[in-house]
Amino acid sequence: MVAAARRALGERRVGHAGTLDPAATGLLIVLAGRATRLARFVALLPKRYRGTVRFGFETSTDDAAGEPGERDDAWRARSDAEAAAALERVAARPTQVPPRVSAKKVGGERAYRRARRGEDVELAAVPVKIAVAACGTLDRGTGELVVDVECGSGTYVRAIARDLGRELGSRAHLAALRRLSIGPWRVEDAVPLAALAAGAPALLPLAEAVRHLPVLEVGAAHAEAIAHGRKIEESPRLEGPVAVFGGGRLLAVAEWQEGRYAPLVVLIS
Repeated sequence: MVAAARRALGERRVGHAGTLDPAATGLLIVLAGRATRLARFVALLPKRYRGTVRFGFETSTDDAAGEPGERDDAWRARSDAEAAAALERVAARPTQVPPRVSAKKVGGERAYRRARRGEDVELAAVPVKIAVAACGTLDRGTGELVVDVECGSGTYVRAIARDLGRELGSRAHLAALRRLSIGPWRVEDAVPLAALAAGAPALLPLAEAVRHLPVLEVGAAHAEAIAHGRKIEESPRLEGPVAVFGGGRLLAVAEWQEGRYAPLVVLIS
């Protein structure tokens, strides 16, 4: 995607704000030019997904790409209400064990590289935040259950599927996944790759990348100071990163530190 965007936009500085698994579909936020400096303020936003959980067996990757394990049909005795309650319990857990085939690092190396070499990878549970998890009706013919999840960065929907199967006393994996949104941005508003390659307008204004941040308007003197990487004394005090504007332009992202706003990223020179 990054390579395609570079070709289509004629811009070498292109990055993204969070990968998707190879088989997944949906929204990917691509940042170009100066906007690449803002990736960290986008990547940590909550994300919404729609996934299809398939009961009956786990896989080595917790999704349909992995090798299937032993079959278990205990899920057939579970009701829709039991499935919904089990999903709520999984979502309420403060930690999650990532899939063995994941980008998490073990001993300084990505877990998926070790797993693909046949090594026995043990990953520690990590803190996660799952704000919303809801499901539809369990299809008794296919063993599939559609789930909607809103979660923080670093949460694996594959692991939710795996843990849901176990919570029901059975086994399950993630059969399909689509990312619906990242923060305020929705997949319905995205530009398809084919349209981008054909030259469709794709870039939004730089300020769009910080639309979720509080705004701090400053005058000319403070605008010049923060553009040169200097701290400024300004009110009101706003918590967390703030988007600093001056003269109608986005100047920087700053944060309150010891009584002043210190620039985290400067966007003009």
